[in-house]
Amino acid sequence: MPVRARTDGWTGARQATFIGWLAETRCVATAAARAGMSRESAYRLRRHEGAEGFRLAWDAALGDIEAAAALRRKVTLDEAFSRVRTGVWRPVMRAGRFSHAVHEADKSALFRALSHIDRVAEGRLRAGNPLRGFGA
Repeated sequence: MPVRARTDGWTGARQATFIGWLAETRCVATAAARAGMSRESAYRLRRHEGAEGFRLAWDAALGDIEAAAALRRKVTLDEAFSRVRTGVWRPVMRAGRFSHAVHEADKSALFRALSHIDRVAEGRLRAGNPLRGFGA
């Protein structure tokens, strides 16, 4: 979940670290402490408006199959472009244990965005006005 830029706050790396430790320990207090945050602030972030992805990751880490499926949901075009620009943080698990958090480009979001652009361009070609909306 994007949050205000604060070095002592819930950065993307801390969120991914928390989710990784939560998946391993299944304890919110332990996971928050290992991420350098408090249990209370973890619950506060979970309740925050716009934290749907964090809530889904939290629930998926605790074994909620429906939440895990929802994490693979279709994303909006705006969300896809945002992920392309900023990348994503994700926990890395090895043999069921949290290893580390990694920041990486979201290639699937890039492919979704390119596919959308391709469909729009193809529709404009079929309509006979390929440059409409592109400054022409």
